[in-house]
Amino acid sequence: MIGPMVIAMVCGDPKYFSRIGARDSKELSDARRREIYAALMEGPVSVRFTVVSPEELNQKMDNMTLNQIELEKYAAIIQESPGDAIVFVDSFDVNPVRLQDTLRSLTGRKVYCHHHADRDYPVVSAASIVAKVIRDDEIERLKARYGEIGSGYPSDPLTVRFLKHAVETGMDIHEIARLKWKTFQRIASVGRNRKLF
Repeated sequence: MIGPMVIAMVCGDPKYFSRIGARDSKELSDARRREIYAALMEGPVSVRFTVVSPEELNQKMDNMTLNQIELEKYAAIIQESPGDAIVFVDSFDVNPVRLQDTLRSLTGRKVYCHHHADRDYPVVSAASIVAKVIRDDEIERLKARYGEIGSGYPSDPLTVRFLKHAVETGMDIHEIARLKWKTFQRIASVGRNRKLF
């Protein structure tokens, strides 16, 4: 709910990703993620990423769903891959075949979408590591400005507490919070009601 959405793509020899120990970023310590991130940024691979700010997400969600925004951003970054690339995507759609067909149509690439691809394909694991490190660094910058905001994820009690406090005190958080998310709107509704009593 706080911070940017980061989408990353890495291209290279699949053996390299296995050799440097790329695994699902959620299974790695921060230190290990950063070691692998450095190996990716300095290694014989191509790394691309896009950072979508909360402000852009809020603006686009006036007319688009989150899935449509992700589709737009994924298609754009996939088109930066070599024309003969085979692209693996961790599916954000409940129907990976539908997403696969749509991305193939939009990009002209050989795209394969799977749930848990970040767990099952080291190349997707590598991309998830890049995205996670970049997002974590942005969250640290936000903490320096706003204080303790937690991880930014809706499951984090620190994040929820910060957002409740922000709503109750009228803090301007439009630059950092995904205001159009239903989870945030539930928190905001409770916070506004609390201010009335």
